[in-house]
Amino acid sequence: MRSLIADQRGAVSFEVPAVWYFLMLFVLLPVADVAVASLKFIAAKQALRNYGQYLQYNPPPDVTNLTSGNWLGTAESKKAFDGRFTIAGPQVLCNGNPCTDPTVVPKYYLFSTTVTLQPIITGMLLCTSTGNDPCTFTMSYSERFQ
Repeated sequence: MRSLIADQRGAVSFEVPAVWYFLMLFVLLPVADVAVASLKFIAAKQALRNYGQYLQYNPPPDVTNLTSGNWLGTAESKKAFDGRFTIAGPQVLCNGNPCTDPTVVPKYYLFSTTVTLQPIITGMLLCTSTGNDPCTFTMSYSERFQ
């Protein structure tokens, strides 16, 4: 009997499931949630930057009417940014206000997109919404015309 008590080779087999459960639930899954969220934010930011680059070289034909000439929906502009993110609320600003006079040189453009997250574990930390609604964050982007 003493040799069985002194020989504790089987103790690890009882500890491994608890350690594995702790590592998976409290360490690896939250890290995976944060990694997925950060990759989505990086992709959205890059889509906004790509669209901003497109606007640098293809300014709108009429700054008072952004829907004229299908400025936001051309085939070239759709290639310029990631199709997973919808560019919303485009504005061209002249001296800090939306442009109303086509003779004034536009200074800035401003637009935004929405990022939707679906975290597994870290929902209460990453999301402020309640219930089963997905987390949504709006990212805006503004840059000066050159």
